[in-house]
Amino acid sequence: MLNVYSSIEEFRQRQGEEALEDKRKAVLDIIKQVRENGDKAMFDLTRRFDGVRLTSLRLQGLESELSDKDAPFVHALKEATERIRSFHQNQKQESWFITEENGTILGQKITPMDRIGIYVPGGTAAYPSSVLMNAIPAQVAGVKEIVMVTPPNKEGSIHPHVYTAAKILGIEEIYTIGGAQAVAALAYGTETIKPVDKIVGPGNIYVALAKKEVYGQVGIDMIAGPSEIAVVADEQANPAYIAADLLSQAEHDPMASSILVTTSSILAEKVQKEVEVQLEQLPRKEIARASIDQYGGIIVVETLEEAFEQINKLAPEHLELMIDNAFEWLPKVKHAGAIFLGAYSSEPVGDYFAGPNHVLPTSGTARFSSPLSVDDFVKKSSIISYSKEAFFQHGKKIIALAEKEGLHAHARAIEVRLEGEETNG
Repeated sequence: MLNVYSSIEEFRQRQGEEALEDKRKAVLDIIKQVRENGDKAMFDLTRRFDGVRLTSLRLQGLESELSDKDAPFVHALKEATERIRSFHQNQKQESWFITEENGTILGQKITPMDRIGIYVPGGTAAYPSSVLMNAIPAQVAGVKEIVMVTPPNKEGSIHPHVYTAAKILGIEEIYTIGGAQAVAALAYGTETIKPVDKIVGPGNIYVALAKKEVYGQVGIDMIAGPSEIAVVADEQANPAYIAADLLSQAEHDPMASSILVTTSSILAEKVQKEVEVQLEQLPRKEIARASIDQYGGIIVVETLEEAFEQINKLAPEHLELMIDNAFEWLPKVKHAGAIFLGAYSSEPVGDYFAGPNHVLPTSGTARFSSPLSVDDFVKKSSIISYSKEAFFQHGKKIIALAEKEGLHAHARAIEVRLEGEETNG
């Protein structure tokens, strides 16, 4: 049942913190094995954790197993691909240059990464949408090599829906590996797998910890925690809509978090009842029940101003505003991964089809980070072409700054040019 709390602080105090040190040690051991033993470690670890004896790490010759009844799914996947690609095209930046009057040229050069790895979760469900959301911004950025890893099924293959998404995007380098070992293989390489420049995509706690450990060797998108949704609602909101949206996140993971912040105690009671009714209808009700009981909650506040104060403390991954004049309240939101405005902007609209990315900051990290985007797959290099006129105009100022920092070789690099020109002159 959704518990009622007085504030975000009380909600957080009631949540147990998972001990991670043992998991971190296990991840470090896995990374060590992969670095030392390469492919052999990958085969051994896949057999140990997934119960699968692979004969090849790379997916070999899989043909789509979809039947005619899957045609609506394939059509929807292709249309979602177009919408996601169109949205991310608007994020693309170009190199730029400015020329000063003295002839100096300054600028910024945008260069796509060479090779990236996307992690697509397996386990309790198949996630073709994760293929789209992770790969499309990389393709828009201009990344030439995109490699996909995903845990194998019991036959040593992958789910046909995930494969279909990869095929639509033209991803051909696919490895049937998962967990921390897949992250290690992407970061350090094996005999079969070339290392990548960056690893993106969600996974379980072992995947998240592995990404944290390899950061620096490669780039990563974020350390993703369990999924979260927060709903701000007034007395006119539909309790059935709210309950359905809270449960849409609760079914992800027993540790997923679903929070309602409302100005109406009557609505809060209606949502509680509606959650219980809808829970019994869910195929994944055991997962959703565990999430709602431990990590779900309702906070009743006096005003919408107070509601947004609570939301900004939470900094949720997904935020729905089911209130009148939602756009007028948008400036009050300072911290959220994705913001959904109005009764028909249900969170799954963003998960699958609208176009914005569903790889979002979790666990309060929306305070300082952003959704996955084209920017995550490019590097920005500063360009400096100083003219002779500008050099002589600014040389002594540069020397003064360098000497104050005690970096006399820096100063000398300027002096030698000034002196050289004086001598030649």
